[in-house]
Amino acid sequence: MNSKVVALAGNPNSGKTTLFNQLTGSNQYVGNWPGVTVEKKEGKLRDHPEIKVQDLPGIYSLASNSIEEKIAAEQLSTGNADLVLNIVDGTNLERNLYLTLQLQEMGLPVLVCVNMLDVLEKENALPDLKKLSERLGLPVLAVSAATGQGVKELIEQIATMVKSGALPSAKPAYSAELKSASEAVARILANKVPQNQADYWAIRALENADDDFIAKTLNEEELAGTQLVRDKYEAAGDEDAQSLIAMERYALIDRLTENIHPAGPKNLIRASDRLDQVLTNRWLALPIFALVMVVVYGISVTTLGTVLTDWTNEVLFGEWVPGIIEAGLDSLGVADWLKSLVLDGIVAGVGAVLGFVPQILLLFFFLAFLEGSGYLARVAFIMDRIFRRFGLSGKSFIPMLIGSGCSVPGIMASRTIEEERDRRMTITVTSFIPCGAKLPVIALLGGALFNQALWVAPSIYFLGIGAVIVSGIMLKKTPLFSGPPVPFVMELPSYRWPTLEFVLRSMWERGSSFIRKAETVILLSSIVIWFLSSFGVSEGSFAMVEDTAQSLLAVLGSGIAWVFTPLGWGDWKAAVATITGLVAKENVVGTFGVLFGAGEVTEAGAEIWSQVAAYFTPFSGYSFLIFNMICAPCFAAIGAIRREMNSGKWTAFAVGYQTVFAYALALIYYQIALWLKGKVFSIWTGIALVVLGAMLYQLLRPAPKQKMNALAGYAQEIGNA
Repeated sequence: MNSKVVALAGNPNSGKTTLFNQLTGSNQYVGNWPGVTVEKKEGKLRDHPEIKVQDLPGIYSLASNSIEEKIAAEQLSTGNADLVLNIVDGTNLERNLYLTLQLQEMGLPVLVCVNMLDVLEKENALPDLKKLSERLGLPVLAVSAATGQGVKELIEQIATMVKSGALPSAKPAYSAELKSASEAVARILANKVPQNQADYWAIRALENADDDFIAKTLNEEELAGTQLVRDKYEAAGDEDAQSLIAMERYALIDRLTENIHPAGPKNLIRASDRLDQVLTNRWLALPIFALVMVVVYGISVTTLGTVLTDWTNEVLFGEWVPGIIEAGLDSLGVADWLKSLVLDGIVAGVGAVLGFVPQILLLFFFLAFLEGSGYLARVAFIMDRIFRRFGLSGKSFIPMLIGSGCSVPGIMASRTIEEERDRRMTITVTSFIPCGAKLPVIALLGGALFNQALWVAPSIYFLGIGAVIVSGIMLKKTPLFSGPPVPFVMELPSYRWPTLEFVLRSMWERGSSFIRKAETVILLSSIVIWFLSSFGVSEGSFAMVEDTAQSLLAVLGSGIAWVFTPLGWGDWKAAVATITGLVAKENVVGTFGVLFGAGEVTEAGAEIWSQVAAYFTPFSGYSFLIFNMICAPCFAAIGAIRREMNSGKWTAFAVGYQTVFAYALALIYYQIALWLKGKVFSIWTGIALVVLGAMLYQLLRPAPKQKMNALAGYAQEIGNA
């Protein structure tokens, strides 16, 4: 028996993915949509494994432009789903029903699910679902995806409808004028589209909203016939067809929702508005966001995170694990080289990285809480005000926000940006925001050189944002990226307390990928680093060496270390740590763990900190941080850049720009900081000032005239709106 398919469709931030988790539990699997690298989530309906559930990308409309939105529209239009579960945010019913009407136009079997039941009941804002169902001609249920309220009943309703074949569909009750026009176009499209979707494609053609469909489907005679119908419809309505149809939909939504609301929604909206008056205030929003991030990073890295990391390093990987393993190896009488491999290579390298897992999990916990509360959506809105001034859309901040967990999904999230040049620039700069893998490097240098100062981690985070803004200004003034930014449209969800289950699930999904890298990539890298640091040519023969300065790693590192001398850390150990960081950024810590012989680290790690403190100065150490935080990301992220760019040349440009820009920032910081500190003005100081001057020129010079006119026109359009 073939499995049945239920597709989840809804607006972004409607709770669709949370409901998907409730419907499927742990029966989930992730793949890619056919022909593209966009991730898709599927699962089996709880207690009904014969029913497959697909979580489609969030969309506001079926007439969409981004890659993910096109995929959702295509999947729905193919008719592969036996039932469409339309998730509607009950706190913003009118806005969400726009997609519902389009699903009806498509002739799909639809079950409407009003989410946020807990919030609606608390605020006495639950609409009359029976009346809404009668007006839509579709079944309507209410659930709370966050708390699970009503989910059991929803699962049973889905199973009953799919198994019985009683799949409801109903056409929207549009005006006689639109019906007449769409029927006329439908006759032109006869036998060219599925019969049950004739109304949908007729309206799309009438809107002239899908150039690909029109070009592939209609010949010149049919195009002329469609244009005649469109002209007549527009003349009757004294407006263009696209606007007339949008007004038709909203007029119908007004009729559908008339007198179904109690007094609650107004109170609910006012509560969110009162919070937004503060949190999205033109003057207060950025200071509040900065304070939030200082608190998040402060707790994650320097206070509670440090306590947990100290215990992990001092007790778990400082005493228990090495002690147990060493005793076991001694009892087996293994060779010294094998004992060194296990203790100085694997335990030192992997243990040095895993010691920072508590800090990373804490960071992901807070980010998940902010995401679930609805605040991060506001941050994107806040940053749009800033980013638009520098040639980027607020949509660019979403990938960067996701990239604070891991650059790979952050880079993949750029698919929501319709304009190709903006998408490419977003991909290029997204990894400037410190991801979870960079956190151990920040913690190591911050603890060793700055006595765990509270400012270190937030300064690196805001350095990343600054790098994004500076890059946006400079790149937008080049022919590759010139042009106005795309408009930013986003639904702001109501504020709510996220459930502990949601926060823990999100924290684990992000944190587990970090741990898996420690089990694979970092383990292999630690073994390679141990081998290269333990073997070399000594007294004319190849053998294990006691002094790492004679090792193969020292030879390789010395060959490239000179490149970093102007940045203050032109020694082979720092050079090697930087290169291994390209495999995985956590490797920077693991490499130092091996090179400094930290097989028996006793504190977080105190022994590493003392050697790192002796190895770097505060200036050179912060320069090392700048370069490693901004330069090319790990191999996995570079692979994601290659997939999303779909071009080797663009990938080379992105990686090259990131590395050169990081070098320039580190050079400017280190050389000018030394000069201001009273050191002698050197040739490298002069070069740093020249580089700084060139960057300032690119930042401050006027943009090309045609671009400025376009931006001015766009700004005027937004101002009028």
